[in-house]
Amino acid sequence: MSYNVEEMSWSDVRNLFRKWRDDNERKSEDVMQLWDAILSSKQGKLGNERHLVLEQVIIAALDCNRVETAEHCVSILSAEFPGSLRIQKYRAMLLEGLERYDDALDELEHIIRKDETNAAPRKRKVALLKAQGRTAEAIKELCEYMKIFMSDQEGWHELCNLYLAESEYAKAAFCMEELLLHNPHSHLIHQRLADIRYTMGGLDNIEMAKTHYCKAVKLNVNNLRALYGLFLCCGHITNSKAAIAKRKEAQKLAQWVMGQIQSRTELSAKDTKMTQTKSGKCGIDSNGELRALEQAFGGLDVGKLTN
Repeated sequence: MSYNVEEMSWSDVRNLFRKWRDDNERKSEDVMQLWDAILSSKQGKLGNERHLVLEQVIIAALDCNRVETAEHCVSILSAEFPGSLRIQKYRAMLLEGLERYDDALDELEHIIRKDETNAAPRKRKVALLKAQGRTAEAIKELCEYMKIFMSDQEGWHELCNLYLAESEYAKAAFCMEELLLHNPHSHLIHQRLADIRYTMGGLDNIEMAKTHYCKAVKLNVNNLRALYGLFLCCGHITNSKAAIAKRKEAQKLAQWVMGQIQSRTELSAKDTKMTQTKSGKCGIDSNGELRALEQAFGGLDVGKLTN
């Protein structure tokens, strides 16, 4: 967004920066525009907010690849707070911006040694290792982090992603199970755990995937991805060598799921057709969508059951 800087006072910019900080908005390009035009020459008027604004500008400058501006702000804060671990974190981020990754890692290690309970530098170290493609080292560092901060849900999500990148599906499933302990009523977590179990393969994992897909559908009846996954699980069980009772149960469930998918597809097609008719555009053939859906799952024979 472009601002008319000629009509803005330094207090207007200060208030705008404050609002962005409170709302947790980065607005990096806007921050740099207003900083260069107005606020950089009015630092003395900012009072107690001066240091917060400088930190805000550092992040914005690094986002916009304005390394010189970030370096200038870091040097100001370093002179005023020479032993601050918080300023050392920004110095490490600056080294990342300069592509001095080894120096950045050394800086982060220094912060961690001084304060082992400081989560920010540990997360920054994981992010840096991941950006360099050193996934195994990132996993090791994140595992050490999770031993200390076991309730960090974002950490479990990231560890799951790293394990999936390395095709460590069993460990990725463990991470999602840990997330279920924190948030058992999230249909998205059940869905993702089911996806992982289905990918692992084997009848036991397919059964577990079916259970979590069912839970995801129960928590959100409009979760089409979970419905598709549930249908695939049922088709696999129906055509497997499982007990006849389980196969019959899976067959009935698959037929119910297909009905749910078709009903939601028809409803979605009707809504789209009505919307496009009002706007003068051509409608969508819902029967064609249903035929495509049946063709996509045609390879799974759930209509017949053989002993």
